[in-house]
Amino acid sequence: MGELITVEDPDDPRLHDYTGLTDVELRRRREPAEGLFIAEGEKVVRRAGEAGYAMRSMLLSAKWVDAMRDVIEEAPAPVYVVEPAVAEQVTGYHVHRGALASMQRKPLPTAADLLRTARRVVVMESVNDHTNIGAIFRSAAALGMDAVLLSPDCADPLYRRSVKVSMGAVFSVPYARLDTWPKGLETVREAGFRLLALTPDERAEALDEVAPHRMERVALMLGAEGDGLSRRALAAADAWVRIPMSHGVDSLNVGAAAAVAFYAVATGRPTA
Repeated sequence: MGELITVEDPDDPRLHDYTGLTDVELRRRREPAEGLFIAEGEKVVRRAGEAGYAMRSMLLSAKWVDAMRDVIEEAPAPVYVVEPAVAEQVTGYHVHRGALASMQRKPLPTAADLLRTARRVVVMESVNDHTNIGAIFRSAAALGMDAVLLSPDCADPLYRRSVKVSMGAVFSVPYARLDTWPKGLETVREAGFRLLALTPDERAEALDEVAPHRMERVALMLGAEGDGLSRRALAAADAWVRIPMSHGVDSLNVGAAAAVAFYAVATGRPTA
């Protein structure tokens, strides 16, 4: 059972994992280097544990101790109980969800390992907004995508904001980073996947006409908000696909576009 420890000093070194959570650049450097990530909120903390991530510690306000009692009893990690004002001084924001946990990262699988058993894969290029990363993972989990591959410059799926937006779905969909870009896409093609680049370009084929749900193995490529896929990524694709638009709208937010495209890839609509 985790030991309940009341902490009153925001500078207590035992709270180091939780310091400066609003400092994005600091946390981007620290968390992967120290092998940790932060789970925020009761549901996310529970889902991280259920996914097999080991808990380093918890940071709770007193009123959340009873709600998290079963988690506390199962986790052999210290539980730091603090007043809300102390939590805010440590983290840099008002922790309204009341429960934070520092979790130990797992070693990432290789892309080749994931591709052996996958049939529907998401490939992201330069998606560096944590909200978009979280939204895409949530849709990938909900709509039956098997794995996610990230270009080297994509944001960290285990960053607090990504985890929160995904509601813990980042724990459900396995992911890996491609070591090189776009050369790493050859690993995907060699594994038998057809690379479909999602783009609003008018030269692209409509998704329902391509019928990706009928293909044996599909890798759907997504680019960053605004810029979309780079020229090099588009050139490396086997085909360009688009979501047909109405009312003069030329494109969707990458998170929304991903959800529509995942449905087409995983299940699709009947075609003539």
